[in-house]
Amino acid sequence: MSNMQPKKVIVIGSGVAGMAVAIRLAVKGFDVKVFEKNAYPGGKLSMFEKDGFRFDAGPSLFTQPQNIEDLFEEAGEPIADYFEYKPIDIACNYFFESGKNIKGYTDSAAFSEELTQQTGEHTTAVSSYLNESEKIFDNIGSVFLNHSLHKRSTWLNKRIITAFKTVKLPYLFKSLNKYNESHFTSPEAVQIFNRYATYNGSNPYKAPSMLSLIPHLEMNQGTFYPKGGMISITNALYKLALKKGVEFQLNTPVQRIIHSDHKTQGVVINHTNVYADMVVSNADIYFTYKNLLNHAVKARKVLKQERSSSALIFYWGIHKTFGQLGLHNIFFTNNYKAEFDCIFNKKQLYTDPTVYINITSKEETAHAPSGAENWFVMVNVPANSGQDWDALKQQARAQIVQKLSRRLGTDIEALITSETVLDPLLIEEKTGSYMGSLYGTSSNSKMAAFFRAPNFTGYIKNLYCCGGSVHPGGGIPLCLKSAQITAGIIEKDFAQKKEYAH
Repeated sequence: MSNMQPKKVIVIGSGVAGMAVAIRLAVKGFDVKVFEKNAYPGGKLSMFEKDGFRFDAGPSLFTQPQNIEDLFEEAGEPIADYFEYKPIDIACNYFFESGKNIKGYTDSAAFSEELTQQTGEHTTAVSSYLNESEKIFDNIGSVFLNHSLHKRSTWLNKRIITAFKTVKLPYLFKSLNKYNESHFTSPEAVQIFNRYATYNGSNPYKAPSMLSLIPHLEMNQGTFYPKGGMISITNALYKLALKKGVEFQLNTPVQRIIHSDHKTQGVVINHTNVYADMVVSNADIYFTYKNLLNHAVKARKVLKQERSSSALIFYWGIHKTFGQLGLHNIFFTNNYKAEFDCIFNKKQLYTDPTVYINITSKEETAHAPSGAENWFVMVNVPANSGQDWDALKQQARAQIVQKLSRRLGTDIEALITSETVLDPLLIEEKTGSYMGSLYGTSSNSKMAAFFRAPNFTGYIKNLYCCGGSVHPGGGIPLCLKSAQITAGIIEKDFAQKKEYAH
């Protein structure tokens, strides 16, 4: 490309996938501009400070750092100059209504021993499960998560044959819960491994057991903590993108994608046409179709797939330290099935919600004043469909305070010195995620992966998509995979056009 005019690319949105695709294309010689409606890059991966407390505002779990390492390697930049991280020994501390507290060690042998001691689980149950999880990931996941499911070349890949040989019917037609019940005897172990469905906003009692590959990422490959908190991922990608010549225009919402004769020509910014050879939308795919393309039919088609769950998050400054808590903590409900039924079927909040608490001051004391902790307190809730969120926030807050006070043996209400709240309405407003769904569509249907929107639009040439609402799905690792897939399709399309021109 150095001997010809660089192709101009516009990226809509600077979420993790948007920045990653911009970096990959800039490295290949494309002229890349990113337009971001917010005053900051990163999308959901943001942070804020209040009352002396520092909070990561969005995703809090960091796995598969090789996705970021690959990006820096592709860019020819030493990652240590931009980003540092370390492994953590305990992926999560689990608290059950039975009174049992289980440490989710990232070392499988240690976790197996913990489960055996606490629940009487068979000593080989964990290792057997994780071996199967690794096999599913290596033979199936790595193919489907690294390639477009909507390109003929993927289905001609030799590895696809191996993948289909590995796909057993239970992986598609047995729920994750049923699969977990066949591997574990204790309700605590089943509940712990059911929880992985929430990593993409799904219901373990409906989602296929294929999701059992997720524990491999956390427990076999490891769980990590990025120095500076999760915002350091955003900062590293933003800095790398700038270094590679990507131009960012913040506070600049895109009004419309220009297209005619089934080909994109650029975007409209402030009622002005900005032309480009190709456009990549990192915006929610529903809003891309509905608002940017004015294509109501395509938008409605997206909504045929069930939306993922959303979240209600309380950012609390807590005027005390708790030795029994770690970086990641889960206080389970006594009836997990009823909770998911409430979220996905009744579209309501459950009366005894499972509570997740992330405390980065456990790793970096500067994130909270001395003798205090920064609590990121989250419960899973339904996507917004017109519920009274003011009333639901009050209801959830009271239930969470009561639950944590009882389980931790102290009055939590009296310890809250700072509070900020994020609900599905604000999630949609800030991140453009339709209905506040954290992951676009859920994986509750058996073939959900195949129905997720592709990384390109077949009916408009040179228009591509990336991010959590398209293939392969939500969460930081999958968003980075999405960017890699999208950049690969663009490079291939451009190479073909270049060859045709010659």
